[in-house]
Amino acid sequence: MTKRVSTLAAFHSRDFRLLWAGQTISFIGDAAFIVALGWRVTDLTGKASSLGFVLAAESLAMLATLLWGGVLADRYSRKLLMIGSDIARAGVMTVFFALDASGHLGLNAILVLAVLFGAADGFFQPAFGGIVPLVVETPMLASANSWIGIARQGSAIVGPALAATLYGTAGPTVVWGIEAGSFLVSAGALWIARPRAIQPPPQLGMRKELVEGFRYVISVPWIWTGITAATLILMIAMSPYTVLLPRIVQGHYHRGVGSYGLLFSAMAAGMVVGSLAWARWHPRKWRVAICFAAFGINDLGIVVLAVSPWYELAVVSAAWRGFWIGIGVAAWMTLISELVPEHLLSRVLSFDYFGSFGLTPVGFVLAGVAATVIAPTSILAAGGALGAILWFVPLLWRKVRVAA
Repeated sequence: MTKRVSTLAAFHSRDFRLLWAGQTISFIGDAAFIVALGWRVTDLTGKASSLGFVLAAESLAMLATLLWGGVLADRYSRKLLMIGSDIARAGVMTVFFALDASGHLGLNAILVLAVLFGAADGFFQPAFGGIVPLVVETPMLASANSWIGIARQGSAIVGPALAATLYGTAGPTVVWGIEAGSFLVSAGALWIARPRAIQPPPQLGMRKELVEGFRYVISVPWIWTGITAATLILMIAMSPYTVLLPRIVQGHYHRGVGSYGLLFSAMAAGMVVGSLAWARWHPRKWRVAICFAAFGINDLGIVVLAVSPWYELAVVSAAWRGFWIGIGVAAWMTLISELVPEHLLSRVLSFDYFGSFGLTPVGFVLAGVAATVIAPTSILAAGGALGAILWFVPLLWRKVRVAA
């Protein structure tokens, strides 16, 4: 009988503790930044479409570097790639701070900085996903991935509250400074960590190595169907939610930036509970089915938030979403990090991110444009309902349903 691993097992590793601590600080900065950015762009332009263009620019830039980032992370030091990305993003945020503090921040400047930020981020994400198995042993991966999810989402409880408080008192420039500093803390923690070294595969050339990763992805049904589902669903459900939520808080619920931040915090709190549930539970069977079903159930929360006349129910629906996303993300990352060969891991993760978020820039722009003629609440309700249905479609295939 297999011994059940402790929920806290990953923290037995010094290097995981360093990785986790540094990323927790970075996640707080990210969460504060995205809330303040949404409100700042809305204040500058008064248009939901403007935030859509900013998010689309960042996403496209990330997608442009993401696949090559995966190849580099399987070839070279994942640790050094992450440090380089952290330093580059800290530089971008320093410029952002200086422009806003001097009164020269406009939409065009934000778009340029968003592109630079996204390009650096594309090199970070595959390396980050690939470094986790290098700082913990395989039996601890469920614990490690769950606690990374807890750090990400727990920080998203603190970050929005921090952003809302600082935005209304000291102003948004302080938030930009915190984000820049958080990247430097992350880089420092990574610098003193000592992840296990891996033997890189023979170099075949960037293109051939990229093709090798792609062939592996399409050879595993649960991976490619999951990515395909996410591609469509994030475009029609997540993108409108991100772009239109400030407008809905203002126009539908008649509330301000504090209430906007509270919805992020409620969803983050739910994700912490969901991630903890997975760390405690981590079943060995039906994990793919649980993962896809959890993502589908979460999208029902978008529908409730869109149609509810009561802000309090919207907060509950955000927490509901978070709980199921927490389970789904922790399950997916555990499956990927356990089952994908180590020398292909960062490339598979780069295809995962690229495929999952590939159409989100389109979703950001379309949501902003559609909101000029269709009520934002109607857009969210339709997208959430369709997303909830589509997540269950791959489970009709037995090969996916019982894969792991």
